[in-house]
Amino acid sequence: MTSKKKRPEPVRFDPVADHMREILRELGEDPAREGIVRTPERFARAMRHLTSGYGMDPREVVGKGLFKQEESEIVIVRDIELYSLCEHHLLPFYGKAHVAYLPRGKIIGLSKIPRLVDVFARRLQVQERLTTQVSKTLMDLLKPHGVAVIMECYHLCMMMRGVEKQNSYTVTSSMLGDFKTNAITRQELLHLLGMGGRRHA
Repeated sequence: MTSKKKRPEPVRFDPVADHMREILRELGEDPAREGIVRTPERFARAMRHLTSGYGMDPREVVGKGLFKQEESEIVIVRDIELYSLCEHHLLPFYGKAHVAYLPRGKIIGLSKIPRLVDVFARRLQVQERLTTQVSKTLMDLLKPHGVAVIMECYHLCMMMRGVEKQNSYTVTSSMLGDFKTNAITRQELLHLLGMGGRRHA
């Protein structure tokens, strides 16, 4: 007589995993099914990584990456990949950020700018707030003549559900200091980014 094969027991990871197990059950799945028995733990680990920005302090991330520097021209770090989660549906949005600033006696290590984007992207977000958080943080840290942040993102909450428009993307911008008040400086930035024909708030 062959013994009945025992289903693998789920591994208890943390409360997030336990709640996900219940969600799977509510959706009509069997949380003990072989293919998804460890999905709650994987989900918990993924969510803790994707929201790790809550535990990050922008000043600590920048650390000693600020340096004295005489006046210089516009500094741009463009095409910074970003991945975040829409706070309304917990679905991803992704795209790229372009970050620029006009130094005033101080510059920041170039690698610190993508790290700052990640600090705020790895939270439950809306693109509009994410854009503003990055610009205001840089303005506070550097006290430059101006900061500009432009983000172009695809939102899966629009692509997979709702209006289901796969080719639409959202552009947001936050212009501070000279980029906001000086039209010539703003146009120079947009020209350098190849966006001279687009309108930005």
